[in-house]
Amino acid sequence: MFGVLLIIASCSADGTRNAAKTNTTVKAPIAQALCFLSTAGNNSRDSTSIELVIKNNKITGQMNWLPYQKDSRKGTLTGTINNDTINAIWTFMQEGVKDTLALNFKIDNSHLLQKPLKLNPQTGREQTDASAGYTLSYATNDKIYK
Repeated sequence: MFGVLLIIASCSADGTRNAAKTNTTVKAPIAQALCFLSTAGNNSRDSTSIELVIKNNKITGQMNWLPYQKDSRKGTLTGTINNDTINAIWTFMQEGVKDTLALNFKIDNSHLLQKPLKLNPQTGREQTDASAGYTLSYATNDKIYK
C-alpha cells in the first residue's frame, strides 16, 4: 500500500525550462501527470493503481493490478488520447511471463473509467469488451479539468 501512496504523491509536472544561450524562458509542451486508484475485495485489499503522463495526444505510464495474495500484473501503458478517450496498450509481467492487453479508458473529472475485460473463448485470452460501457472506475483526489 505504501508503494501506491508513493505513486499518488509523485504526480506533478512542469513544462517550463530556461534557455541558457538566449536568457529567455522557453515553453516546452506541458506534460500532465495523473494518478488513480481503485480498491476492491474483502477489506479493500485488492488494488489497481494507474499513473498516466499525458503530453500532447500521447499517453505513457504505469498500471499495477495487485490482488490480495494472488499473482499481480505490473507494467507500462502507452497509447493515445483523443478528447477524453484513451486507447492504450498495457505491457505487463505476470508469473514471470510478459503479456499485453489493449485497454480503453475515459477521463471524467476526478475519475478514470475503463471498459471491462472479457475472456475470448477462441484464444483463451482476456480482451477489452468493446461493446460494454465504461464500468470500472478509478478515483483521484484532484479534479482533472479545472
